[in-house]
Amino acid sequence: MRRNTCRKIMYIFIITLFLVELQTEPCSGANIKIGVPENYDGIFPWYLAKLHDLPATYTDVKLTGDDEGIFGVEAGFLYALKPLDREKQPSYSLQVSFTAATQSQTFMVEVCVIDKNDNVPVFIEESMRGSVQLGLLKGIPFMQVGASDRDDRNTAHADLRFSLMDQTPRIPSSHMFFIDSVTGELSLTEDGASTLDPEMCGRYKLLVMVKDMGGKANAFFSTGIVTVEVTGNTWASPEPVRLQENLPGPYPIAISQVKWSGGLVEYSLEGEFPEMLFTVSRDGVISLNAPLDRETQDQFQISIVVERPDGREIAKAVELKVMVGDANDNRPTFPTTQYHTIVKELAPRGTEILTVQAADNDDPKTDNVRIFYRLVGQIPESPRALFRVDGDSGVISVQADTLEGAAPQYTLTITAEDAKGLNSSCTVVVTVQDENNNPPVFTQHEYGPFHLPEDASVGATVTAVSAWDADERGGDSWQVDYRLESGNDEEVFSLVTDKQTNEVSLILSKVLDFERESEYILVLSAQNPVALVRGRYGPASTATVSIYVDDINEGPILSQSHYEVTVREGEEPGRVIATIRGYDPDSHPIRYSLRGDTKRYFSIGKYSGELKTVQALDREENSTYTMEVIAEDGRNSSLSASTLVTVHILDVNDNSPVLVGDYSWKYLCTPRWDDQALVLASRDSDGPQHGGRLNFSLRSDATVHHNWKLTPINDTHTNLSLNTPYLSPEVYTVPFTISDSSSPPRSTFINLPVTVCPCNVRGNCRIATKQLQGMPTVQSAVGILLGTLGFIGIILIIVFVRLSYQNPKPQTKANQEREPLRNSL
Repeated sequence: MRRNTCRKIMYIFIITLFLVELQTEPCSGANIKIGVPENYDGIFPWYLAKLHDLPATYTDVKLTGDDEGIFGVEAGFLYALKPLDREKQPSYSLQVSFTAATQSQTFMVEVCVIDKNDNVPVFIEESMRGSVQLGLLKGIPFMQVGASDRDDRNTAHADLRFSLMDQTPRIPSSHMFFIDSVTGELSLTEDGASTLDPEMCGRYKLLVMVKDMGGKANAFFSTGIVTVEVTGNTWASPEPVRLQENLPGPYPIAISQVKWSGGLVEYSLEGEFPEMLFTVSRDGVISLNAPLDRETQDQFQISIVVERPDGREIAKAVELKVMVGDANDNRPTFPTTQYHTIVKELAPRGTEILTVQAADNDDPKTDNVRIFYRLVGQIPESPRALFRVDGDSGVISVQADTLEGAAPQYTLTITAEDAKGLNSSCTVVVTVQDENNNPPVFTQHEYGPFHLPEDASVGATVTAVSAWDADERGGDSWQVDYRLESGNDEEVFSLVTDKQTNEVSLILSKVLDFERESEYILVLSAQNPVALVRGRYGPASTATVSIYVDDINEGPILSQSHYEVTVREGEEPGRVIATIRGYDPDSHPIRYSLRGDTKRYFSIGKYSGELKTVQALDREENSTYTMEVIAEDGRNSSLSASTLVTVHILDVNDNSPVLVGDYSWKYLCTPRWDDQALVLASRDSDGPQHGGRLNFSLRSDATVHHNWKLTPINDTHTNLSLNTPYLSPEVYTVPFTISDSSSPPRSTFINLPVTVCPCNVRGNCRIATKQLQGMPTVQSAVGILLGTLGFIGIILIIVFVRLSYQNPKPQTKANQEREPLRNSL
């Protein structure tokens, strides 16, 4: 009984897995959709799927839509009695009718037959023939082979791939042809396109293979022979064409023709010409559609392209050259309608000032481009005969002996005329440039005297003067450069020139000092930035400026703006640490005082400027002191000067190092843990020179060195650890000394209490603890566990006894093989 039950369970499991696989196949258009593979060769009846739309209780089940009697329904399962063929019928629409609760009901079942690769691909034509034309480009298809496969075209079973197996004969190359693996289109290779020759070989036979499954190694395949004829071609560049410009028409005018002899093609034109100027018909006739203009373009290089109806170019383009003949139809023209040029007013007769050139677009190889130039107008008209133009070269030159006194600007009209009388004109604007033939002259020879107080602000204007120049205002010949020739050796004054008015301002550039210099006599000169063409600079181009400095009482001046002083800490008071130096320009006495010394550590001599300490200084209290020294005029206290004094205190070794931190809560484990240590920290209030590295050392005692070890970490920290594998647990006093790095050093002796105790695996001191009230013991926990397991065992025995009485009668062998899995299972 148990063996039959196991076999039944295994059979149901296998069917269930197979049904799940079938139901995942694509299918649509019914209440229930089932995908079934074709050519099933297993055991029949073949249970396809569980019909979940059938209720638990039903009668009078009928299946319609199955004319061949392939399908049936039993115990809620749809089954088939023979294999299915997708190529014969790809799907079945079945209607299931039944009675449930005295009501007739129906639902649809769609069975889609899933394709298997059971058909060999075949070529559509037994005799495959084609032709290839001479001149065809690489990769352009000249024929196509086709094949079919009865398998599902939406699967890889009908995914066909073509390949070229052999070529006969293999001349002039063994790889003359190429077949597209997907489309089956045959085309020439690079070798084929370049070496194809009908006289060498006029016919080829190609062995072609077609495979399904996308060309995989285990796919079905067929082979076939393709015969390819090689034909000649009339495709070649036509003879060049010469056309006269401005042809009278009528248009279009046929000018040439090309022909592709390889079948139905389309022609198109490419090149540098206006759209629709040249066109080509379906028969290859090339036409001109409008008059040509040689001056616009004297020749055309037209590329004639031949293409398949789908737009793919099938051969190299051929070239048609069109040359355009000239007609005299252009007047000479200047590149611009107006020219601008400059001539100096002192230019001699015959000086060339400009060349104008007109151009004629007619053919330069003819007399149509010969040009004559004439001067036909001058504004202003007077005086006349100032300029002329050469008739052949177009060179404009000075005609008058001199241009001095002429107008500043003239406008000339020049015409250019060809041999047939066609002409055009341009204007030339001639600017007569002023030249520097007049030096600048001062309006007076002496300026001043001017009075300036010695405390006058730097940048103040002393006076403004100007020199007059007779040349054209605003030009380089009119501009004036001013210079102080003498009296300004120390550059107390500077000059600022206004370029718009030629006025120069005398500016104070440095602080005046009556005691040093009370009077200045300055010599000022005026010159043009460009050289004089005529004349020279004389006394009229120089002037003197007198300036007197008025005395003003000035405050004292200190020799330094900042003093840096160093003092050792602990020095006895009263020592002179610095002397502040100052002087008064007016020789008045100076009084000194301090500002900013709030703690009165220092004092300064009222008239001597000697800075002293009043009390001993401590660097640890303050390492730097900054104060201000005030120097006042002895006759006018409102006049003063100040300087900063910074006093740096030099360190002295007057502090001993100390231990830092609380170590009362720390401990070391016994037996000794290798990586365990107490980190001891120390500090020295002295500077790095005396504090520096702090040294820890144990007291010179054998027991101390046996039990403890000090390991330096850095300048201020060290590790304290056990030096022996075991110490009995208790609190120990560890004696050691901390010394600084000065010479001689200062030291501090320390007795440090250290706790040594046994530790658990986590490194914590083990401390005896009492058992908490109400906590279960080990014995009570074991008793509870055994009672629980016994209760669970009794329940399991009762369940197995009841199951042994509920086993059903064993079915017969025949029933087990024909009856499928019931709904209750």
